[in-house]
Amino acid sequence: MKRLTITKTPKCYIGGAFLRSESGRVVTWHDHRGDFFANIPVCSRKDLRNAVEAATQAAASWAQRSGYLRGQILYRLAEMLEARHAEMAAALALDGRTVAEAENEVSASIDRLIHYAGWTDKFQALLGSINPVASSHHAVTVIEPMGVIGVMAPDEAPLLALISLIAPALASGNAVVGFASAIHPYPSILLGEMLATSDLPGGVVNLLTGDRDELLSTFASHEQIRGLVAVVTAAQHRLLDLGAADSVKRVKALAVDAIADWSQDSCQGLEWIRSTVECKTLWQPREA
Repeated sequence: MKRLTITKTPKCYIGGAFLRSESGRVVTWHDHRGDFFANIPVCSRKDLRNAVEAATQAAASWAQRSGYLRGQILYRLAEMLEARHAEMAAALALDGRTVAEAENEVSASIDRLIHYAGWTDKFQALLGSINPVASSHHAVTVIEPMGVIGVMAPDEAPLLALISLIAPALASGNAVVGFASAIHPYPSILLGEMLATSDLPGGVVNLLTGDRDELLSTFASHEQIRGLVAVVTAAQHRLLDLGAADSVKRVKALAVDAIADWSQDSCQGLEWIRSTVECKTLWQPREA
């Protein structure tokens, strides 16, 4: 008798655990040949609120870790992705690309994690400053994480783009609530498995799948999300701006066609970290 293939049951990754959507809804996901592959959970507003709560609880302790330690943890995540290189490439190839193209995206994702692992103990010196003032004070601008950063990844480059948006926030000490690619969500499921077994504390990264338009207003207006980094349509951008105005948060929004190649050098570096931090100026009296 022919044996039936046991398919994986994908779940959203919230607070370091794999959970079924609170709503119980799923969407049937097929590969490029039209064959059934898995039922992807459709996350609800409650799932989003749970993810934000988990990120909020994890943010403080993650921010207090030294830049050196955060760099080691990001490097460890890159090691784990390297160890499952073939599996992740196979997941990426489900959308119809060639194996070589999928392998290139995995390699670029590993390199991007290594890139930000090297930035964790360096960006403060470049973004902070000692300020000349006319009064009898020392004025120093220090760099601090914002807290919880919301991320919306594009459909293209479902692994590389997601990592490119998450990694700078992690490097600077933030926790993340991320929406995976709506069309190709499976690579984010595998990434969640690696996060769950890495040294990254539970709740620092939370990954949701499903209909982003359904959750967009809640995502934009949630007061515990302090910044948004998203690749969105013009209509989604307007909704993000409206919600962010109500809750006073920073928005870095990119058009869906703004980046054709996520592996290019312009998709990494200090400016991406700058979008996830805030500057605080400290004044200390000194002798005249």
